Amino acid sequence: MTTALITGATAGIGAEFARQLAARGDDLVIVARDADRLARTAAALQHEFGVKVEAIPSDLLSAEGLGAVDARLADRRRPIDLLVNNAGYGIRGELDENSVDDEKRHLDIHVTVPLQLTQTALRGMLERGRGRIVLISSVAAFTPRGTYSAAKAWGVMFARGANLVYRDRGVSVTAVCPGFVRTEFHDRMKVGTAGIPEFLWLQAPTLVRLALRGIDRGRAVVIPTVRYRVIAALARVLPDRLGTAGRFSSRDDD
Repeated sequence: MTTALITGATAGIGAEFARQLAARGDDLVIVARDADRLARTAAALQHEFGVKVEAIPSDLLSAEGLGAVDARLADRRRPIDLLVNNAGYGIRGELDENSVDDEKRHLDIHVTVPLQLTQTALRGMLERGRGRIVLISSVAAFTPRGTYSAAKAWGVMFARGANLVYRDRGVSVTAVCPGFVRTEFHDRMKVGTAGIPEFLWLQAPTLVRLALRGIDRGRAVVIPTVRYRVIAALARVLPDRLGTAGRFSSRDDD
């Protein structure tokens, strides 16, 4: 039996990771801010799949919340075999329009938080000689879309470097880069999606199934579907102005 810890596990991509990992027999530690929704999610997963599900209500942007999850990852008596750093959100507007506090929180949830959790998980995994760490990035990492893209690009470069260093020691680090996914994300941030072509949308079950295939193989970067791999490749050679799009503002870690 293996145990996976997933942040942002009650909504969207995180919730689907929890379902698919439970379906294949993994015990779970799920993390989210909304304690009631988290408890309902844990009970439903236990009932449907018969796995153990531990719930940790936590706001990862608070020192106390982050500390609680970090301490769970550091518990050598109850090892975590797979860490999925999924909690995150986008930010609306340009840098000159936002407060520095809003920008710092946005940077923290995408960089500081996964950096700390990854470091703690990594140390235990290296001692045991096995483990997998995942960062949910975005195809936005390959396009110039303000500080959101910059934060997501950090995850890609971090995973590439860490995977080179640690894969031969039994621990793989993978950045998963989805495109547009049918979740509640856009509804919650009150952003219209009518202008997004239908062929660009992915369903969360498909995304996670493809992501797990790459994660299980120890890949450093996984871009699910050929269409998005083509888009990411084109983004590297097309003029930057063609890669710009709307900005986002929402939490996706409830």
